[in-house]
This record gives sequence, structure tokens and C-alpha cells, in this order.
Amino acid sequence: MFYHSYKTLSHVYKFAFANSALWSGSRIFPPPPMMCKHEVRFKISGVHERSSQEKQKAHMARGLPKQKPITGVKEVIVVASGKGGVGKSTTAVNLALGLLANDRSKSVGLLDADVYGPSVPKLMNLKGNPELTENNLMRPLMNFGIPCMSMGFLIEDTVPIVWRGLMVMSAIEKLLRQVDWGFLDYLVIDMPPGTGDIQLSIIQNVPIAGAVIVSTPQDIALVDARRGAEMFRKVKVPCPQCHHQTHIFGSDGAKELAHTLGVEVLGDIPLHLNIRETSDTGQPVVVSSPNSPEAKAYRRVASAVVRRLADKAL
Repeated sequence: MFYHSYKTLSHVYKFAFANSALWSGSRIFPPPPMMCKHEVRFKISGVHERSSQEKQKAHMARGLPKQKPITGVKEVIVVASGKGGVGKSTTAVNLALGLLANDRSKSVGLLDADVYGPSVPKLMNLKGNPELTENNLMRPLMNFGIPCMSMGFLIEDTVPIVWRGLMVMSAIEKLLRQVDWGFLDYLVIDMPPGTGDIQLSIIQNVPIAGAVIVSTPQDIALVDARRGAEMFRKVKVPCPQCHHQTHIFGSDGAKELAHTLGVEVLGDIPLHLNIRETSDTGQPVVVSSPNSPEAKAYRRVASAVVRRLADKAL
């Protein structure tokens, strides 16, 4: 409709200028230059395209939550994995204990964000319900000098959590914002396995200092570990990599993946029976066997994390 109208208008101009001239005093104004319909189409579509892009950016800006620091927490470190069963929670617990063991002047907290399968209560040998402060905030439960919060403190051990997305997001918001952490230099968050809503919700709502990806070296675990690493890369979270190594799964797989992704391998943790036994009894290896090779390996990972955070701050 627009092009037909413009074409008709062009003919009117041509007819008028062919039969008479426009005078203004002694000056003659020539007829305005004609534009072909292709040029008109290009200019109109360009305007619409820019307008559409601006509207899309504004819509996305409204939809994304603004990151807000957790009150009292200086730096947040998330421990994640592409799939379950690779030692992520064990690593999160021993990383938190390793950070504290390496520097007793630092305060370290541990948040269990795995709502469907909380492991921190058992790994840290903690039971009971958190008390409430005068401000109606939950007080973390404490063991080994580490304040801890988990959904496992709020439900019975055998009760399954069958929640839809909105309920899970509400629970995560409470664990993030309604806990009295006091002052913490580091808050280690044990993330659920995978790359779902909980992970994205935490990453989008809280400034993350760095992410540790845990994987065993076999190919099937590395495929999922790569998905996890790519998720953090897309949301611009610094992401070195930690992996458990034992030759029953092969060797150097995680190192090769880290090289491909351009990230640093923080350390190798031997898959030793001692780690499993101490974890099952709620006595993490870093505190129960501090001089063991396994505990020293976790402490080296903790040192590497602190070094990376310091490098990022420069």
C-alpha cells in the first residue's frame, strides 16, 4: 500500500513539474529528486530493524535480574559439575575446609544449593533446624569452624522434595538472602549437578568470584563437564577446573578438556578409599586426616583457587 501511494505521488510531482515551474521571487526551485522504491524500502526497513533491536534490548534488560551481593559475604565461589556422582559435594566441603586450614584468619561459609539432594548435612556431620535471629534470619549450623546452610536442615532426611520450578526458586532465594552469615571472606556454594534453573538463578542473582568444575577423567563425565564450563563462560564467570583422577577412569582427560577450553586445572584429587570413608562418617579428610596425601591435595586446590581470585582482582 505504501509503495503504490508513493508511486502515485511521484507521478503527480512529475506531471506538475513537466507543465510548470515553482517560483519564489526570481528563483526557480527544481523538482525534488526521485527515489526508487528499492531505496525507500531499504531506508524504511533499516528504521524498523533498529527499532526492533532497541526494543529487544530493553525487553531483555527488564527481564534479567540485577545481581545483588549476599550481605556480609566478600567473595562467592561455586562448585559445580556437569553430572552427579563425580565428587562435587565432597570437593565443595573439603575446599571450604582447605580454605580455612590454609589461612585461619579467613572466615569461610558453606551453602548447599542442591535442593533435591542435599549432601552437606551428612558430609559435615550436622543435624537440626536453624534458629532464627531477631531479624527473622536463619542462623547457619556450625562444625569444624564452618557455618553451613542446607535445605537438609529444613526437612526430614527421608522426605523427598517434589517441587516445581517456582517453589525451588523461592527456596533458593531464602537460602541466599535469609541467612545470617555474619562476615565471610569466602562463601562456597555446592551447586546441583547440571545446568538448570537453579544454577542460572544463582549466577544471575549473585556476583560470582569464580567457579570450580569437578569431573572424573572418563569421556562420559567430560562431556557433561564441558557443558557446565560453557554455561559459566556464557555468563562470564571465571572458571578454572578441578577433577578427580584415577586410572580406572583413564588419565589426563580433564587436563585435555581444560586445555581445549582455555582454563586452568586447579589440581588432581586421588580417588582414595580414605576420602569415601571420612565423608561417610561426617569427618571430611581435610580435618580428620590433615597430613594425608588426599587432604594435602584438597589444600593445594584451595590455594590455587585463592591465587586465581587474587590474579583476577589485579
